Amino acid sequence: MVLTTLSWLDALALATILLAWDGLGAWIEAENVARPSVTVLMTHYRRAWMEEMINRDGRVFDATILTNLRQGTAFFASGAMLATGGLLTLIGNSDQLIVVARDLTLEEETALIWQIKLLLTVVLLTQAVLRFVWSNRLFGYCAVLMAAVPNDPTDPRALPRAGKAAEINIRAAFNFNRGMRAIYFALGSLAWLLGPVPLIAAVLVISYVIWNRDFASASREVMLSDGEQL
Repeated sequence: MVLTTLSWLDALALATILLAWDGLGAWIEAENVARPSVTVLMTHYRRAWMEEMINRDGRVFDATILTNLRQGTAFFASGAMLATGGLLTLIGNSDQLIVVARDLTLEEETALIWQIKLLLTVVLLTQAVLRFVWSNRLFGYCAVLMAAVPNDPTDPRALPRAGKAAEINIRAAFNFNRGMRAIYFALGSLAWLLGPVPLIAAVLVISYVIWNRDFASASREVMLSDGEQL
C-alpha cells in the first residue's frame, strides 16, 4: 500500500539501487573467476599471513594488525549508528522534514514520500551497522584462534589452526567490505531526495567507483605486478 504512493520512475530507481547493491556484492566476492577482485585477491594474502605467523616467535606484530582491524570496524559501526539515529529523528519530525523537502526541491510531496526515501538510507545504514558489528566479532574469534596456534612450527596442530584463523579472518573482511558497500550506497541513496533520476545517476556513479576499486585500481595491479602465483 505504501509503495503505491511512489511513481513508476521512483520504483525503477529503488529497484536499480537494490539490484546494484546486491549484484555488485556477488560479483566482487565471486571466487574461481578469470578476473578476481581485490577482495578475493586479499583472501590469499590473509591465508599467507596466518601461515607466516606460525614461524614468528613474537606475535606482537600480528596482534597489532588485528587490533587495528577491529578498531576500524568499531569506528565505522559507531559512525553508521549515529547517522541512523539522526535520520530516524528527522523521519519522526514531519514538520522539519517538510521544511527540508521544500529547500531541496520545488515539487510538492507529502511527508510520507520523504519518509519513505529517507527510510531507504536508514535500511542501508542499518545493514552497514550489522555487518560492521559482526565483522568486529569475527575478528575477535580470529584473535582467539591465532592465540591457540602453537609456537612450534612442527606441531601438527599449528597449520590446521592457522588455516581456521585465516578463514575466520576472511569472513570478517568480507563482512567489513559489505558494510562499506552499504555505506557507499547509503550516501548515494540520499540523491533520491532530489528525485528518481538523480538517484539512478548516483547509483551508476557509486557502482562505477566500487567496481573500479575492486577490478581496475592501482592496488590490484600492485598485487599482480610480480606475477606471483596466488
